Amino acid sequence: MYLFCRIARRQEQHTRPAQVYWVRRRSSAWRRFVLVAALGGGMGVVVATADDLQRYTGTCRSMGVAWTVSLYAPSATAAEEAVAAAHAEVRRLEQILSDYLPDSELSQLSATAPTQSPVPVGDDLWQVLTRSVFLRNASGGAFDPTVGPLTTLWRRARRSGRLPLPERLAGARRAVGPDTLVLNPGNQAVALTRPGMRLDLGGIGMGYAIDRALNVLRDRGIAAAMIDASGDIGVTGPPPGTAGWRVEVDPLGRRGSRQATADKSDPLVLTLADAAVTTSGDAFQAVEIDGVRYSHIVDPRTGLGVVGGSGVTVVAADATTADALATTLSVLGPTAGLPLVEQTPAAAARFVTLQAGKPVATESSRWSTRITPAAQIQAQPN
Repeated sequence: MYLFCRIARRQEQHTRPAQVYWVRRRSSAWRRFVLVAALGGGMGVVVATADDLQRYTGTCRSMGVAWTVSLYAPSATAAEEAVAAAHAEVRRLEQILSDYLPDSELSQLSATAPTQSPVPVGDDLWQVLTRSVFLRNASGGAFDPTVGPLTTLWRRARRSGRLPLPERLAGARRAVGPDTLVLNPGNQAVALTRPGMRLDLGGIGMGYAIDRALNVLRDRGIAAAMIDASGDIGVTGPPPGTAGWRVEVDPLGRRGSRQATADKSDPLVLTLADAAVTTSGDAFQAVEIDGVRYSHIVDPRTGLGVVGGSGVTVVAADATTADALATTLSVLGPTAGLPLVEQTPAAAARFVTLQAGKPVATESSRWSTRITPAAQIQAQPN
């Protein structure tokens, strides 16, 4: 639901754009968690750069979270029109991909299960389902767009503090899996084969909406833009005079805590251009049942939340890939997940797990190329 929108502008003379956005996880009605805040000036700050470009930000609420569009434009009018167009695209896709809205295209499709014959779907839903099925097959079922019945059951378990009854878990699992969803490319149609199915694109839909909204900005001639969907971030070209958008990530939600200070961890800052970053994990959404810590992220293969404290940050060429891959890697973990990262073009990932209360990181081979060294961060002015 579109609740509010604002666009802000402020000019600061003789200042270089060196803002860092830090990312920590937080609950989200659409999928997972994360929050982004601006350092060195706050959200809505505009820094003067080139003579003909200024930075503008606009924030609206869609898909249950705040969406902030930051861009460089020659005038307030051009910025307002571009921001409004990007937000309109997100709201349009919410009406297609949301499993919370009963009248969305996705919800209407789920309501037909089991289908008497394949149901034709629109281009956007088809593209997201196609990407989802590809990742489901590549991950051995760790990502599955048919997981809806299990996520519904697990939400109830988290609220009650009790594991699902075995018979209910078994019933939900019968409505989930590769045999329950059949794509028919010939007529762009979808068949749902089991009663009680509910498609859930929460692990990929937000990333897809970011990519489509960024395309809207490109079509309007905006060369440098960032879209932050409460922590899922996609960017186009770098801000004027910079190598890219700088984002600080906090996969375990420990930034500013006493433990983080004791660990003496350097800030983890990424420099991004024409890329996306997503963080997934259980720092802010977890439940302990019978002495076991479970994440809010459901493993489609078991129907239960992922066990253990961890976080994973994914950088990819597009937000659709970053979003879906982060969810998948949270289920797979480092050992099984790293091969999937390595075979995904331009993707990099960093896993962080708590072992004896200490964070232990495992990184993919391309991760080091994404990091801005701490000495460089400290040397740059705010």
